[in-house]
Amino acid sequence: MSEPHRFLLKNGGGPLIVPTDEHNLTLLANVHPPDWCNPEPAGRYNLVVLGAGTAGLVAAAGAAGLGAKVALIEKHLMGGDCLNVGCVPSKALIRAARAAVAVRDGANFGVRNQGPSSVECADVMERLRRIRAEISPHDSASRFRSLGVDVFLGSGRFVGIDAIDVEGQTLRFRKAIIATGARASAPPIPGLEEAGYLTNESVFSLVEQPRRLAVIGAGAIGCELAQAFARFGSEVTLLEGQPQILGNEDPEAASLVASAFRRDRITVNCGCKITQVRRELSEKVLTLQCGRGESTLRVDEVLVAVGRAANVEGLGLEKAGVSYDRSGLRVDERLRTTNPRILAAGDVCSRYKFTHAADAMARIAIQNALFLGRARVSALTIPWCTYTDPEIAHVGLYEGEARKQGIPVQTFVQNFSGVDRAVLDGETDGLVKIHVRKGTDRIVGATIVGRHAGEMISEITLAMVGGLGLKDLARTIHPYPTQAEAIKKIADAYNRTRLTPFVKTLFKRWLMWTR
Repeated sequence: MSEPHRFLLKNGGGPLIVPTDEHNLTLLANVHPPDWCNPEPAGRYNLVVLGAGTAGLVAAAGAAGLGAKVALIEKHLMGGDCLNVGCVPSKALIRAARAAVAVRDGANFGVRNQGPSSVECADVMERLRRIRAEISPHDSASRFRSLGVDVFLGSGRFVGIDAIDVEGQTLRFRKAIIATGARASAPPIPGLEEAGYLTNESVFSLVEQPRRLAVIGAGAIGCELAQAFARFGSEVTLLEGQPQILGNEDPEAASLVASAFRRDRITVNCGCKITQVRRELSEKVLTLQCGRGESTLRVDEVLVAVGRAANVEGLGLEKAGVSYDRSGLRVDERLRTTNPRILAAGDVCSRYKFTHAADAMARIAIQNALFLGRARVSALTIPWCTYTDPEIAHVGLYEGEARKQGIPVQTFVQNFSGVDRAVLDGETDGLVKIHVRKGTDRIVGATIVGRHAGEMISEITLAMVGGLGLKDLARTIHPYPTQAEAIKKIADAYNRTRLTPFVKTLFKRWLMWTR
């Protein structure tokens, strides 16, 4: 066994885990124990996995469960972004924000507050840290050791086409999977670095709520966090260079979220360029170019949420014969890099930077690495959800994408204003939109905007994966009242299009004859 791998709260250049309270100490004891001793390397591993985020953990656990000799290497925190600075803390924050708005809007349901209510940011963040620590054993070093995985904490770098060095120890492998993920990136705005800013890797360490917050970037992360802090009471300004927020989403869907932002008193500036950021005492001053005019914005904190950069530095990829570019590792349909011994999975090589996509890719990588599999990543049907309120969930093609690919589509829309449960819940600002290949009931894509969109999209995803169409969804009994009835209503609308004048005439004659 090697000497204990010492770990500082600064995390070796990774995300800063503060404050040093009992919850964060519990987290660190699980995902990077300060007294961890790396094992002696085996002579040769069936699989070495570099990176212990979602893709790496799934690959390591899956391969070990199949009987492979597996090593797992992690430089920073096991669990990766998802557990430590991504999905888990952000959804804890969003849930607290929804609780705040439920109190705020209680009078709409006849529920009145007897006194003033307030959000205690310190309590919100303490709950976030506590829940994250409670979940962390699932991704812990000790758990994976118990699964038969050799866990190495430290920096791993390739020293050959079939070998990796970890803290002076050499691990040889038959196959390897790179799953080092991605990190937050910042735009080259003059003065931004000097003024200081938050990202998703640091915002969850806040213990005080910023009174005024500028959010740069109106993608999923920016929109989710902007709305959460606005609901806590911060004055939030959302800055986006593109013409709309959530620029990759259906414009109608994005418009519904923008309307919700206005109700939450978020100031949204689209088509806006930030030319400079400077610090003046405790304030941060942004110079904005919106249209032809120039203005300034004074805030207490700046949150940057403009994109992700693949973690490829310092891995010795050149010695391994693995090619990469600014977007990450180059892989083929089977997730193989330019070194056939080495595959990749997750954010380091995918444009779909979602936890569930990393999980699915890791399963493909295991098949192809260990069993000469021929599984292809293009065969995956990957849904996603942005957890604003209302949520936007999507799967498959957008209408414009289908047209570009020469696929004629027919689109069916059901507004939640026509769904009883949504009316009862006071959640009518949303819709379900499903695209089918014209002349058939085969689904090619769908978008849902609603409070429970992320929960509802899986029914449509399952239909697409299973080759089921709207006729099958029409035969599926949905409990009443549920918001998922919107999907059934769309299926019924499709069935009505099959009742052509000719068919209707035949039915009418048959019924007259059988009276």
